[in-house]
Amino acid sequence: MNTRRKALFILPIIVLGLIYSCGPSVKVTNDYDRSADFSQYKTFAVYDLQAQEGQMSQLNAERVTNAIRAEMISKGFTEVTSNPDLKVNAVTILKDKKKVTSNTDFYGYGGMYRPYGYWGGGMMTGATRYNTYEYVDGSLIIDIVSTKTQKLIWQGIGNTQLDKRPDNPDEFINSSVKKILAGFPPDLVSN
Repeated sequence: MNTRRKALFILPIIVLGLIYSCGPSVKVTNDYDRSADFSQYKTFAVYDLQAQEGQMSQLNAERVTNAIRAEMISKGFTEVTSNPDLKVNAVTILKDKKKVTSNTDFYGYGGMYRPYGYWGGGMMTGATRYNTYEYVDGSLIIDIVSTKTQKLIWQGIGNTQLDKRPDNPDEFINSSVKKILAGFPPDLVSN
């Protein structure tokens, strides 16, 4: 087998490996109070996240809390137990959804390249196939509230389509929280 054939044989395996090794992709949006001076905030506390029935297990609530803590500390904020500048809360929303897709194939006698096919007066038939696809639409919402004003000053939302449980929930939650909090604080994010 020559080198070129080996490369062509190995390339699809590498591409498939990359596709299947990637977890679900998270789409992120955020919004914030444009009048808030984010430079005045130095400390934070994470609300005690409770496992919501049917929404988040206690293990995942702990993973989310730890990921938020780690990310806020990496951004230079200090976690305190009393009188924090910011309170951070997270909520999950999981919804079972169905997606229906259709595919219509048209056939003629002998196919389109034969004289008696599509355009040659042959009989045209069509077959429509419907596929139903069930998945979970998952959102993680992180709210950051100023304790001084008791108002929401920043919110980040991560949304993904979950076909199955992530193989490594710690890694998935850490990377999702990091991606959601990438836009916080908005004053310090370079454009």
